[in-house]
Amino acid sequence: MNKILIVDDNEEIRNILHILLESEGYTVIEAMNGEEALSLVDNEIDLIILDIMMPGLDGMEVLKKLREKGISTPVLFLTAKTEVDDRIKGLDLGADDYLPKPFDMGELLARVRAMLRRREEFTPDIFSFGSVTLDPANSELKTEYGSESLSRIEYQLIE
Repeated sequence: MNKILIVDDNEEIRNILHILLESEGYTVIEAMNGEEALSLVDNEIDLIILDIMMPGLDGMEVLKKLREKGISTPVLFLTAKTEVDDRIKGLDLGADDYLPKPFDMGELLARVRAMLRRREEFTPDIFSFGSVTLDPANSELKTEYGSESLSRIEYQLIE
């Protein structure tokens, strides 16, 4: 059974998503802010549905921290930020999908199913040269000195 983390400061949205996803057979846990989300993420989370605009640590920062830690769990941004620049930034930071609010419940469920399907079917190749590795799953460059999350363009140049 897939485990989904919902991160949104709006309790009503969390409740609606919780009921919807549980009715589809998913195990759901919730976080009401970015700090709580980071404390809940572990290897058993299969998908994160993440709002961007939250007090304190916003969704973009949460995603950045997850990717810096090497956590490649798929992330779906579900947010009221609908500008193209926001979508580009979110995807470049490592989000797997981006759905603006308001959204259609059927479309949300279809995107969740697709992301979970890809997660089960996809095992990324990791490129390596000596002690340097390039991980396409989360656009991360690792060396003996540490790791760095890369933008799409940086990743493409190194690849």
